[in-house]
Amino acid sequence: QVQLVESGGGLVQSGGSLRLSCGASGSIRLIDVWGWYRQAPGKQRELVASITRGSISDYADSVKGRFTIARDNAQNTVYLQMNSLEPEDTAVYYCNAASLRGNVRFDYWGQGTQVTVSS
Repeated sequence: QVQLVESGGGLVQSGGSLRLSCGASGSIRLIDVWGWYRQAPGKQRELVASITRGSISDYADSVKGRFTIARDNAQNTVYLQMNSLEPEDTAVYYCNAASLRGNVRFDYWGQGTQVTVSS
């Protein structure tokens, strides 16, 4: 089992920045991919950014050049630095940890943190 706790959300004006943190505990050694997802009201949850065990990162087109995902192995923490925030970035952001075992994927989720960007 893996436990995830997010922090760092809040209210920010358009153009501002926030840094989300995701503290992990438990069987972290089993995790292959770390990710940040978001879900806006009335919309499906979408992948924002991910980083693999080998530190390969990927981003949704809508956040490329503005968001950066990073992992601190010593602190068992994954970060999402969000710059140049836009009202469209308003959503609940969820930390995700995935373990890949053959064709089976095991997902672990945090409780979510609200990010609100005012225009």
